[in-house]
Amino acid sequence: MKALQVLLVVLLGAPAASGQSFHLGSCPSPPVQNNFNISKYMGTWYEIEKLPAVFEKGKCHQATYTLLHDGTVSVHNSELLTNGQVNSIEGVAKVKDPSKSAVLAVSFFKGVPDDPYWILSTDYQTHALVYSCSEYLGLFHIDFAWILARTRTLTDDVVRQQHDRLAAAGIDISRLIVSNQTGCGALGSGKG
Repeated sequence: MKALQVLLVVLLGAPAASGQSFHLGSCPSPPVQNNFNISKYMGTWYEIEKLPAVFEKGKCHQATYTLLHDGTVSVHNSELLTNGQVNSIEGVAKVKDPSKSAVLAVSFFKGVPDDPYWILSTDYQTHALVYSCSEYLGLFHIDFAWILARTRTLTDDVVRQQHDRLAAAGIDISRLIVSNQTGCGALGSGKG
């Protein structure tokens, strides 16, 4: 039993040290966008707020989605690092079940399991709320949430509405952090 406790401390401590949002128990199951239209979701989205993500190192985070001929989605995530360099990664997202079109799986590396990408809410033109959660060893989960916008800013009212949606779904919003979308010249103007 002591060895299991030590293993849990090590496993749970590593994500905590790097700022990840981890929790004991299973992932919540928030409701997703009804009648999601993947074509309307395509284009560029800018990160307004997020739960901490160890893989995000810079500022000016943005994602561009392009619908491919086979029905999958090309994902291009980019950020501006402190040294002024643009860091980016390419991936592919796909709808696993056509009856749940707002539930996607995204992959950035071959041979690595897909990550969940759930669109909880979007009006397609101004904002989107995205959630991802993965369980480990049946004991804890690490989750991510992103409030996105078509421009580099979003009104406080819309941000509050997204906070309320996350909280109502049982997602801890106390660790949400505001994303830095200033000085993003190398990544474009943010006109969407």
